[in-house]
Amino acid sequence: MISSVAKPNSLTSTISRTAPCLLGCAALSLSLLCPSAIAQGRGAAAATPAAPAAAAGAAPGGTGGGAAATAAGGGAAAAGGGGQDVLLKRLDDLLWYQKMGDIADIDKDEYTGDPVSRLRNRKTPGAQNPILLHLYTFIPKKLDKTKKQPLIVFVHQGVHASLDTTIDAHLVRELVEQGYTVVATDYRGSTGYGGGLYQEMDYGGLEVDDVYKGMQFMLQRYSWLDPKRVGIVGWSHGGLITLMNIFAHPHDYAVAYAGVPVSDLVARMGYENDGYRQLYSAPYSIGETVNEDIQEYRKRSPVTHAKELDTPLLIHTNTNDEDVNYLEVEHLIQALTFEKKVFEYKVYQNAPGGHYFNRMDTSLALESRHDIYVFLAKYLHPDNSMPADFPMKAVQ
Repeated sequence: MISSVAKPNSLTSTISRTAPCLLGCAALSLSLLCPSAIAQGRGAAAATPAAPAAAAGAAPGGTGGGAAATAAGGGAAAAGGGGQDVLLKRLDDLLWYQKMGDIADIDKDEYTGDPVSRLRNRKTPGAQNPILLHLYTFIPKKLDKTKKQPLIVFVHQGVHASLDTTIDAHLVRELVEQGYTVVATDYRGSTGYGGGLYQEMDYGGLEVDDVYKGMQFMLQRYSWLDPKRVGIVGWSHGGLITLMNIFAHPHDYAVAYAGVPVSDLVARMGYENDGYRQLYSAPYSIGETVNEDIQEYRKRSPVTHAKELDTPLLIHTNTNDEDVNYLEVEHLIQALTFEKKVFEYKVYQNAPGGHYFNRMDTSLALESRHDIYVFLAKYLHPDNSMPADFPMKAVQ
């Protein structure tokens, strides 16, 4: 029996009773709609009117969003705003119960973020209303709620992507097994909710606030969460949002991890192709090229805000990263060092897997995640210490 969410109601009880059948249908539907996702473990992002360059090899996918992301990105939720986008997301939502239901109470909530920043007509009814956003919560089933507990903010990757069982479930599971409550926001620009939210993308802008407000939502809702023991983690574009959160709110996070983070948008626009750059210069996005407004791109780049660091931080990067080029993260490390900031980092030399090198289950990836979890635990003190044999145990 697949476990239901923490708040029993008619919907969740229905999911609990019918999940085995629905999951079977989900697997069949996914295989029909995204055969490449089943074959490769990650689905390529689909082309949409909002992002026509995707078909030309510049799909934002589920990674940092470069041209190389087309083959590696996406998972179950295809980019864009069509009905398939929403269907795939709903099917993938069911898979969370299969992959996490034995150890976590799972829920999906709605909350509001700042109104959209670009409005064609502010007089349209509801045009200036706060935007509606979704977040996932994973609470360990055996968590002792009679005492304060830590919270991990998990930031999904991708210019246009969403929380996805294909590439995120094993990471979320490892965190929950250590006793962390996990919250993950599908911030504006995420896939799976139709073209409206997709085109609200605000790269390095309001999406950062969306994640921060999701964290605040959790602290307000669950009194047993400790506001002094909140960590934030993210890879790729999620790494950028992680960095921008701790730079903007340095004392609201106890610790942070940024894996292969997008760090310097000005440099990034220089080595990416025209199709990718159009994702940023599109009218629904930044609206101008880096050549037209270099300061706007600098403002949205973590490297520009290095002097704001006041949160324990661990950074990992890989010299053969095919998506977020090493030079971006190198710029960030240099900027933090120049500002005499205290932080930890590790540069992996040509690690197998490129952009995904430590999100797989190779020995190197498991050792890298072991280091991440040890770093987080120093500041968050979860109930369950990580097994000393974590890498070998996970491989077996």
